Amino acid sequence: MQKLNKNHYAIIMAGGIGSRFWPWSKKSFPKQFLDIMGTGQTLLQLTYSRFKNIVPQENIYIISNEVYTPLIQEQLPEINSDNIIKEPQAMNTAPCVLYATSKIHAKNKDAVCVFAPSDHLILKEKTFIDTTIAGLEFAEKENTLVTIGITPNRPDTGYGYIQFLTNKQNQFAHKVKTFTEKPDLELAQTFIESGDFLWNAGIFIWASKTILNAFEIFQPDLFKLFKDGNKFYNSNEEQDYIRKIYPQTKNISIDYAIMEKADNVCVIPADLGWSDLGTWKSLFEVREKTMENNVIHGDKILVMDTKNSLVLNQEKEKVVVVNGLKNMMVINTEDALLICELNREQEVKLIVNEIKNRYKDKFS
Repeated sequence: MQKLNKNHYAIIMAGGIGSRFWPWSKKSFPKQFLDIMGTGQTLLQLTYSRFKNIVPQENIYIISNEVYTPLIQEQLPEINSDNIIKEPQAMNTAPCVLYATSKIHAKNKDAVCVFAPSDHLILKEKTFIDTTIAGLEFAEKENTLVTIGITPNRPDTGYGYIQFLTNKQNQFAHKVKTFTEKPDLELAQTFIESGDFLWNAGIFIWASKTILNAFEIFQPDLFKLFKDGNKFYNSNEEQDYIRKIYPQTKNISIDYAIMEKADNVCVIPADLGWSDLGTWKSLFEVREKTMENNVIHGDKILVMDTKNSLVLNQEKEKVVVVNGLKNMMVINTEDALLICELNREQEVKLIVNEIKNRYKDKFS
């Protein structure tokens, strides 16, 4: 195995609450801390293990809401406490990226970083490892903001899309032409047929100095907030400073804040066996099926005359019996039961909002 570069860093973004996986994923225990794939490892643990093959282990950081620190330490006991970057509140990915980058840049001005979500599925791990290492090496040499784009295999309205320009001189990375948020089906079909669109996986690679320069140009107020903290990073005063400034930051994504504005953005196309595992249906599509095309997760489940359905039972002392269902999901947890058509899984977020309206945070 090749020696890993000491200037290469991985930052795993683990602050989401995974509300579309309710009621299994809740604000108090989001999906990145769950063994959603039934492998014996949580999504966070799988992501961390993957990056141990890409950067030195001491260069892997987790950034998350500070309330999840005990969960991170429990699931990753080998991680140094200094490598858990604690956000006082959720403020989207731009402040998250700027905070983590500023902290790492204060330690190593030659740092090259890959940012990735903690809760995505990567089936082709070797391809991911090879692509990411090559991307880090590319970003180290070029003044470029790099993203990894997923080769699409269907028109999907649940993903953002990246349009790229064909570059015959360098088939590895292509200049980005446009970013498009989740399109309707007709537009998604057009994208697929054109052959020059990729899914946006939210995986980013850049030298710390390159992304900091982009923030200074396109988000100067945000940049100044974190630049003023340079003397506090990696010290006992860091957390107090971060708690003070975080309420002043913008709730804005890195895509809107930087990627859609900068002109030095490249994309690396890759087929990674990727899913963002954003909904129950996306989980159904990637999990192993029974003869009747059902996905069964948990103990004490009896399924009869049921097809194309997802049945999950989190309780150890209750039997779940499902009879005569098609294209449904039945999700049973300790304090909630969800029964819903699989094709209406996008409505789960609306259901969670209604639950909050009626019962505050008791069940959400």
